[in-house]
Amino acid sequence: MKDPLGLIRIIRPVNSIMVGFAILVGIIIGGGREMLESYLILTYAFLTGFLLSGSSMAINDYYDRDIDAINEPKRVIPSGSLEPNEALIWSIILAILGLLAAYLTSWIHLGLAFLAWGASIFYATKGKKTGLLGNVIVSACVSLPFVYGGLLVGDTAFFSSLIFTFIAFLTNTGREITKGIVDIEGDKAEGINTIVVMHGSEKAAISSIILYLTAVGFSALPIIWEIVTFWYIPFILITDIGLVYASYSLFRNHSRDNSRKIKNIVRILMIIGLFGFLVGSIFG
Repeated sequence: MKDPLGLIRIIRPVNSIMVGFAILVGIIIGGGREMLESYLILTYAFLTGFLLSGSSMAINDYYDRDIDAINEPKRVIPSGSLEPNEALIWSIILAILGLLAAYLTSWIHLGLAFLAWGASIFYATKGKKTGLLGNVIVSACVSLPFVYGGLLVGDTAFFSSLIFTFIAFLTNTGREITKGIVDIEGDKAEGINTIVVMHGSEKAAISSIILYLTAVGFSALPIIWEIVTFWYIPFILITDIGLVYASYSLFRNHSRDNSRKIKNIVRILMIIGLFGFLVGSIFG
Protein backbone atom coordinates (compact mmCIF):
# COMPACT_ATOMS: atom_id res chain seq x y z
CA MET A 1 0.00 0.00 0.00
CA LYS A 2 1.68 3.20 -1.17
CA ASP A 3 -0.71 5.58 0.59
CA PRO A 4 -2.37 4.49 3.87
CA LEU A 5 -4.91 7.28 3.42
CA GLY A 6 -6.01 5.53 0.24
CA LEU A 7 -8.12 3.17 2.37
CA ILE A 8 -10.01 6.17 3.71
CA ARG A 9 -10.25 8.07 0.44
CA ILE A 10 -11.70 5.15 -1.51
CA ILE A 11 -14.82 4.93 0.70
CA ARG A 12 -15.68 8.62 0.03
CA PRO A 13 -16.06 9.51 3.74
CA VAL A 14 -18.42 12.44 3.12
CA ASN A 15 -20.77 10.33 1.00
CA SER A 16 -20.68 7.42 3.44
CA ILE A 17 -21.36 9.67 6.43
CA MET A 18 -24.31 11.14 4.52
CA VAL A 19 -25.79 7.67 4.03
CA GLY A 20 -25.44 6.82 7.72
CA PHE A 21 -26.85 10.19 8.70
CA ALA A 22 -29.78 9.76 6.28
CA ILE A 23 -30.82 6.62 8.18
CA LEU A 24 -30.96 8.65 11.40
CA VAL A 25 -32.99 11.31 9.62
CA GLY A 26 -35.33 8.59 8.34
CA ILE A 27 -35.96 7.54 11.95
CA ILE A 28 -36.84 11.07 13.01
CA ILE A 29 -39.04 12.02 10.05
CA GLY A 30 -40.80 8.68 10.44
CA GLY A 31 -41.95 9.84 13.86
CA GLY A 32 -39.33 8.15 16.00
CA ARG A 33 -37.96 11.03 18.09
CA GLU A 34 -38.14 8.88 21.21
CA MET A 35 -35.63 6.49 19.59
CA LEU A 36 -32.95 9.17 19.89
CA GLU A 37 -32.36 7.77 23.37
CA SER A 38 -31.69 4.27 21.98
CA TYR A 39 -28.02 4.94 21.42
CA LEU A 40 -27.02 1.37 20.64
CA ILE A 41 -29.65 0.90 17.91
CA LEU A 42 -28.84 4.32 16.46
CA THR A 43 -25.15 3.38 16.36
CA TYR A 44 -25.88 0.11 14.57
CA ALA A 45 -28.16 1.92 12.10
CA PHE A 46 -25.56 4.59 11.33
CA LEU A 47 -22.75 2.06 10.98
CA THR A 48 -24.82 -0.06 8.60
CA GLY A 49 -25.25 2.87 6.22
CA PHE A 50 -21.68 4.13 6.59
CA LEU A 51 -19.96 0.76 6.19
CA LEU A 52 -22.08 -0.56 3.32
CA SER A 53 -21.78 2.76 1.47
CA GLY A 54 -18.01 2.60 1.91
CA SER A 55 -18.00 -0.99 0.67
CA SER A 56 -20.00 -0.09 -2.44
CA MET A 57 -17.71 2.89 -3.17
CA ALA A 58 -14.63 0.66 -2.95
CA ILE A 59 -16.07 -2.12 -5.12
CA ASN A 60 -17.25 0.44 -7.66
CA ASP A 61 -13.75 1.92 -7.89
CA TYR A 62 -12.32 -1.59 -8.27
CA TYR A 63 -14.48 -2.30 -11.32
CA ASP A 64 -14.19 1.27 -12.65
CA ARG A 65 -10.41 1.46 -12.50
CA ASP A 66 -9.98 1.46 -16.30
CA ILE A 67 -12.72 4.08 -16.77
CA ASP A 68 -11.29 6.21 -13.96
CA ALA A 69 -7.87 6.06 -15.60
CA ILE A 70 -9.51 8.15 -18.35
CA ASN A 71 -12.13 10.18 -16.48
CA GLU A 72 -10.61 10.61 -13.01
CA PRO A 73 -6.89 9.69 -13.09
CA LYS A 74 -6.34 11.22 -9.62
CA ARG A 75 -8.62 8.70 -7.93
CA VAL A 76 -7.10 6.20 -5.53
CA ILE A 77 -6.56 3.18 -7.81
CA PRO A 78 -5.51 4.85 -11.09
CA SER A 79 -3.17 7.19 -9.19
CA GLY A 80 -1.43 4.16 -7.68
CA SER A 81 -2.26 5.05 -4.06
CA LEU A 82 -4.02 1.71 -3.63
CA GLU A 83 -3.70 -1.60 -5.46
CA PRO A 84 -6.93 -3.02 -6.99
CA ASN A 85 -6.81 -6.14 -4.80
CA GLU A 86 -6.42 -3.99 -1.68
CA ALA A 87 -9.57 -2.09 -2.63
CA LEU A 88 -11.42 -5.38 -3.17
CA ILE A 89 -10.36 -6.79 0.21
CA TRP A 90 -11.28 -3.51 1.93
CA SER A 91 -14.71 -3.62 0.29
CA ILE A 92 -15.36 -7.17 1.55
CA ILE A 93 -14.30 -6.29 5.11
CA LEU A 94 -16.59 -3.24 5.18
CA ALA A 95 -19.50 -5.27 3.76
CA ILE A 96 -19.16 -7.96 6.45
CA LEU A 97 -19.05 -5.35 9.22
CA GLY A 98 -21.98 -3.42 7.73
CA LEU A 99 -24.16 -6.53 7.43
CA LEU A 100 -23.24 -7.49 10.98
CA ALA A 101 -24.42 -4.08 12.19
CA ALA A 102 -27.69 -4.61 10.27
CA TYR A 103 -28.11 -8.06 11.85
CA LEU A 104 -27.69 -6.53 15.31
CA THR A 105 -30.49 -4.11 14.40
CA SER A 106 -33.09 -6.67 13.22
CA TRP A 107 -33.62 -9.48 10.72
CA ILE A 108 -35.75 -7.16 8.55
CA HIS A 109 -32.96 -4.60 8.45
CA LEU A 110 -30.42 -7.29 7.62
CA GLY A 111 -32.56 -8.30 4.64
CA LEU A 112 -32.94 -4.71 3.47
CA ALA A 113 -29.23 -4.01 3.94
CA PHE A 114 -28.30 -7.16 2.02
CA LEU A 115 -30.67 -6.14 -0.79
CA ALA A 116 -29.08 -2.68 -1.00
CA TRP A 117 -25.56 -4.11 -0.93
CA GLY A 118 -26.48 -6.66 -3.60
CA ALA A 119 -27.89 -3.87 -5.78
CA SER A 120 -24.64 -1.91 -5.44
CA ILE A 121 -22.64 -5.00 -6.46
CA PHE A 122 -24.90 -5.54 -9.46
CA TYR A 123 -24.44 -1.90 -10.44
CA ALA A 124 -20.65 -2.09 -10.20
CA THR A 125 -20.39 -5.33 -12.19
CA LYS A 126 -23.18 -5.13 -14.78
CA GLY A 127 -25.77 -2.44 -14.05
CA LYS A 128 -23.48 0.48 -14.84
CA LYS A 129 -23.40 -0.50 -18.51
CA THR A 130 -27.19 -0.16 -18.77
CA GLY A 131 -27.00 3.63 -18.43
CA LEU A 132 -30.30 4.99 -17.11
CA LEU A 133 -31.16 1.77 -15.26
CA GLY A 134 -27.78 2.03 -13.54
CA ASN A 135 -28.58 5.62 -12.55
CA VAL A 136 -31.88 4.44 -11.07
CA ILE A 137 -30.15 1.67 -9.08
CA VAL A 138 -27.66 4.15 -7.58
CA SER A 139 -30.44 6.59 -6.68
CA ALA A 140 -32.52 3.82 -5.11
CA CYS A 141 -29.55 2.93 -2.89
CA VAL A 142 -29.00 6.61 -2.01
CA SER A 143 -32.66 7.19 -1.06
CA LEU A 144 -33.20 3.81 0.64
CA PRO A 145 -31.67 4.94 3.98
CA PHE A 146 -34.79 7.02 4.70
CA VAL A 147 -36.92 3.88 4.39
CA TYR A 148 -34.37 1.85 6.38
CA GLY A 149 -34.50 4.37 9.21
CA GLY A 150 -38.27 4.71 9.02
CA LEU A 151 -38.70 0.96 9.46
CA LEU A 152 -37.09 1.23 12.88
CA VAL A 153 -39.98 3.38 14.05
CA GLY A 154 -42.62 0.70 13.61
CA ASP A 155 -45.36 3.29 13.28
CA THR A 156 -47.67 4.37 10.47
CA ALA A 157 -45.88 7.73 10.60
CA PHE A 158 -43.07 5.86 8.84
CA PHE A 159 -44.85 6.52 5.54
CA SER A 160 -44.14 10.24 5.90
CA SER A 161 -40.51 9.36 5.18
CA LEU A 162 -41.47 8.12 1.73
CA ILE A 163 -41.92 11.65 0.34
CA PHE A 164 -38.37 12.50 1.41
CA THR A 165 -37.21 9.23 -0.16
CA PHE A 166 -38.81 10.25 -3.45
CA ILE A 167 -37.29 13.78 -3.37
CA ALA A 168 -33.83 12.33 -2.74
CA PHE A 169 -34.36 9.77 -5.51
CA LEU A 170 -35.29 12.43 -8.09
CA THR A 171 -32.42 14.73 -7.18
CA ASN A 172 -29.78 12.02 -7.17
CA THR A 173 -30.97 10.55 -10.48
CA GLY A 174 -30.58 14.01 -12.00
CA ARG A 175 -27.10 14.23 -10.53
CA GLU A 176 -26.16 10.79 -11.89
CA ILE A 177 -27.22 11.85 -15.40
CA THR A 178 -25.22 15.09 -15.03
CA LYS A 179 -22.25 13.01 -13.87
CA GLY A 180 -22.62 10.98 -17.08
CA ILE A 181 -21.80 14.13 -19.08
CA VAL A 182 -18.59 14.48 -17.06
CA ASP A 183 -17.66 10.81 -17.55
CA ILE A 184 -18.53 10.58 -21.25
CA GLU A 185 -15.00 9.81 -22.51
CA GLY A 186 -14.41 6.83 -20.25
CA ASP A 187 -18.00 5.61 -20.59
CA LYS A 188 -17.73 5.61 -24.38
CA ALA A 189 -14.48 3.67 -24.22
CA GLU A 190 -16.05 1.03 -21.96
CA GLY A 191 -19.37 0.77 -23.85
CA ILE A 192 -21.52 2.23 -21.07
CA ASN A 193 -24.83 3.36 -22.54
CA THR A 194 -25.56 6.48 -20.54
CA ILE A 195 -28.05 9.04 -21.83
CA VAL A 196 -25.26 11.34 -22.97
CA VAL A 197 -23.47 8.53 -24.83
CA MET A 198 -26.68 7.41 -26.55
CA HIS A 199 -28.40 10.76 -27.16
CA GLY A 200 -25.90 13.56 -26.62
CA SER A 201 -25.17 16.11 -23.90
CA GLU A 202 -28.17 18.36 -24.64
CA LYS A 203 -30.75 15.62 -24.04
CA ALA A 204 -28.85 14.41 -20.99
CA ALA A 205 -28.84 17.96 -19.59
CA ILE A 206 -32.58 18.34 -20.23
CA SER A 207 -33.24 15.01 -18.50
CA SER A 208 -31.30 16.19 -15.45
CA ILE A 209 -33.13 19.52 -15.43
CA ILE A 210 -36.55 17.83 -15.51
CA LEU A 211 -35.58 15.68 -12.53
CA TYR A 212 -34.14 18.60 -10.56
CA LEU A 213 -37.20 20.78 -11.11
CA THR A 214 -39.58 17.92 -10.32
CA ALA A 215 -37.76 17.45 -7.02
CA VAL A 216 -38.21 21.17 -6.33
CA GLY A 217 -41.94 20.83 -6.94
CA PHE A 218 -42.29 17.83 -4.63
CA SER A 219 -40.28 19.57 -1.89
CA ALA A 220 -43.37 21.68 -1.11
CA LEU A 221 -45.49 18.64 -0.21
CA PRO A 222 -44.07 18.13 3.32
CA ILE A 223 -45.15 21.71 4.09
CA ILE A 224 -48.59 21.33 2.50
CA TRP A 225 -49.19 18.03 4.30
CA GLU A 226 -47.86 19.53 7.57
CA ILE A 227 -45.26 16.78 7.97
CA VAL A 228 -42.59 19.33 8.93
CA THR A 229 -42.32 22.56 10.88
CA PHE A 230 -41.28 26.04 9.77
CA TRP A 231 -37.60 25.17 10.24
CA TYR A 232 -37.69 22.96 7.16
CA ILE A 233 -38.37 26.00 4.97
CA PRO A 234 -35.05 27.96 5.16
CA PHE A 235 -32.98 24.88 4.31
CA ILE A 236 -35.23 23.66 1.53
CA LEU A 237 -35.41 27.17 0.03
CA ILE A 238 -31.61 27.20 -0.29
CA THR A 239 -31.73 23.73 -1.84
CA ASP A 240 -34.54 24.62 -4.25
CA ILE A 241 -33.00 27.93 -5.35
CA GLY A 242 -29.72 26.09 -5.86
CA LEU A 243 -31.38 23.39 -7.98
CA VAL A 244 -33.13 26.03 -10.09
CA TYR A 245 -29.78 27.77 -10.60
CA ALA A 246 -28.12 24.44 -11.44
CA SER A 247 -30.87 23.73 -13.97
CA TYR A 248 -30.48 27.15 -15.60
CA SER A 249 -26.69 26.83 -15.72
CA LEU A 250 -26.88 23.33 -17.19
CA PHE A 251 -29.40 24.48 -19.80
CA ARG A 252 -27.14 27.34 -20.87
CA ASN A 253 -23.93 25.30 -20.79
CA HIS A 254 -23.92 21.50 -20.77
CA SER A 255 -20.18 21.17 -21.35
CA ARG A 256 -18.15 18.62 -19.43
CA ASP A 257 -16.49 21.27 -17.24
CA ASN A 258 -19.74 22.98 -16.29
CA SER A 259 -21.45 19.63 -15.67
CA ARG A 260 -18.65 18.73 -13.25
CA LYS A 261 -19.30 21.98 -11.38
CA ILE A 262 -23.05 21.33 -11.30
CA LYS A 263 -22.75 17.77 -9.99
CA ASN A 264 -20.56 19.04 -7.14
CA ILE A 265 -23.02 21.84 -6.35
CA VAL A 266 -25.93 19.40 -6.31
CA ARG A 267 -24.15 17.16 -3.80
CA ILE A 268 -23.80 20.16 -1.45
CA LEU A 269 -27.46 21.06 -2.00
CA MET A 270 -28.47 17.50 -1.11
CA ILE A 271 -26.58 17.81 2.19
CA ILE A 272 -28.38 21.10 2.94
CA GLY A 273 -31.71 19.49 2.06
CA LEU A 274 -30.90 16.58 4.35
CA PHE A 275 -30.44 19.01 7.25
CA GLY A 276 -33.76 20.60 6.28
CA PHE A 277 -35.49 17.22 6.56
CA LEU A 278 -33.90 16.79 9.99
CA VAL A 279 -34.52 20.16 11.65
CA GLY A 280 -38.00 20.38 10.16
CA SER A 281 -38.86 17.11 11.85
CA ILE A 282 -37.23 17.81 15.23
CA PHE A 283 -37.91 21.47 16.03
CA GLY A 284 -41.17 23.29 16.32
